[in-house]
Order: sequence, then C-alpha cells, then structure tokens
Amino acid sequence: MLLDVRDLRVEFRTRDGVAYAVNGVSYGVDAGETLAVLGESGSGKSVTAQAVMGILDTPPGRITGGRILFRGRDLLTLKEEERRRIRGAGMAMIFQDALSALNPVMTVGDQLGEMFVVHRGMSRKDARARAVELMDRVRIPAAAQRVRDYPHQFSGGMRQRIMIAMALALEPALIIADEPTTALDVTVQAQVMDLLAELQREYRMALILITHDLGVVADVADRIAVMYAGRIVESAPVHDIYRAPAHPYTRGLLDSVPRLDQKGRQLYAISGLPPNLTRIPPGCSFHPRCPLARDVCRTDDPPLYGVDDGRSSACHFWRECLHDRDH
Repeated sequence: MLLDVRDLRVEFRTRDGVAYAVNGVSYGVDAGETLAVLGESGSGKSVTAQAVMGILDTPPGRITGGRILFRGRDLLTLKEEERRRIRGAGMAMIFQDALSALNPVMTVGDQLGEMFVVHRGMSRKDARARAVELMDRVRIPAAAQRVRDYPHQFSGGMRQRIMIAMALALEPALIIADEPTTALDVTVQAQVMDLLAELQREYRMALILITHDLGVVADVADRIAVMYAGRIVESAPVHDIYRAPAHPYTRGLLDSVPRLDQKGRQLYAISGLPPNLTRIPPGCSFHPRCPLARDVCRTDDPPLYGVDDGRSSACHFWRECLHDRDH
C-alpha cells in the first residue's frame, strides 16, 4: 500500500475548548488508485489531508495519535527536512482556492520553475523551459507567452490547471486534490476532472479526491470514504455506495443530489446541522439528525462494522439502512 493512515487523531485548542477535528481516521490508497473522501464542511476531510502532507497549522492544530505510513515509513516520526523532501517529490496537494494558493507577485512560470530549482538543482532557464512544458501538458493555450503572466491574469479554470501543473511537476506518487472544482462552473469542473483522470492514468499516480459533491466522484473514484464529525462512517467501492449505501448519512447525501427523474419534487435535505466539534454528542455523532436513531445510538458509539469484503459502516443498524431502498 502506498499510503496507509491508521487511527489518526487531530485536535485544535480554541477559546471555546478543544475541537476534536479528526477522531481515529484510518484509510489507505494503492498506487494508481483513486480514493474519494466525502462529507459536509467541517467533517475533517481537509484537516486529515493537511496532517498527511505535514502542513497542519501548529498551533492551534495538534496531531495527538495515529500513524501515517507512506511507502512503509511513518511520516510522523520524520524530521521536518525529511518531510519537506517528500512533499512535492513523493506527494503533492492541489488546493481548493487556486487564487489564494498562488503567489500574486510572482509569475506562474517562476512559481512552477521554483520546484525544479529547489528539488532538482536546475538553472532558472531550464526550469522556465520545464514550466512551459507543464503548462502545455495541462492545456494552457500559448504557454510560451503566458509563462510570464501573473495569477490574476488567468481565469479560475486556468489557475486550477496551473495548480495541477505544480502538483505534477516532480511526478509524485500521490496527489491529494482538496475540492479542486469548487467555485468553477459545471463545464469547467468537468474539464478539470477529465484532465486529472487523464494525467493520473498517464503518470500512474494515486489520487485522494476530497469533495462534498457526489456527482464529481461517480466516474473517477475507485473507492469512497464518507466522513462525519471527524471520523469515517462508511467506506466502500464506489459502485456499492451508489447502489445501496450502508449508513444513513451516506443515504442522506445521495438523496440530496438533484435528479432529472424527480423534476417538480421537493429536494431532500438532511435535517439539522453537523455537531460542534468541541461538543460532539455521545453515542453515534450522527444520531441527532438520523431517521433511524434509537436509544442505543444515543449511548453507544458504533464501531466500523464489516458489511462485506472491502466495505464497512459505523452504524448499529447498517443492515436496515442497506436494505431500505424506498427511503
């Protein structure tokens, strides 16, 4: 396994108390595989990714437990210099807001070329030539001329392509894409996702795709991990999730997606709000919003039950949910 995250725990010290952002998350991804991590805002998706990349803001964030194994090495035991060598060359991240992630006072060519200067010892001239190649590779028109432009001179979709080019620069084994299509229109979203899928096949990279949009992942993911209140509540191959979810939260997310065959009907929405992470309710954290909740859900935190081979669900009544196709 390329990346193996085991029982990861992250908390933030705030004025309101300790926020338990990640509560025992475990997942893995093999070379060439795509894992989609789904969940509402605040479920811990991005914090988990930042912990994996080693870019968690500390303080206030703090990793309090778990292991992050990359090619068999526990990243949490490495010195910062060793972690820095792995970032970019071993794993890279595509951030959610490309305009904020790019330096506004440096040309995109200098930002792309810097990777080669720092990690590969290239001259500025050679690094600029590689930057042009990368911009061509992610289909930015007139790359040789635009390499001298600044981020604000590009559209949102083009900036996201530049972020993808930066992530690809050193041909890492793993890319983490944190909501890479947020704030892009539907057509550009599809183009960006198609480009990511094509590049992944070409470079045989593993991809962790973080999103709250189930429509984005249907055609690109191999497996899905659904997060809620800092933990994984369901993990399954992508087609199993869409065919028959085994957790009420996953079912609620699927039912919230607009469908053409239900024109005129009221759109379903999960009742209530995600819990305050400084005051996560006892028992199952989803029980205040769950239509299947019973007394045991309010007192006993469900483990990840094995549903079948390669599939698990953190629900006491996963069998009932799995067979409730008329919800």
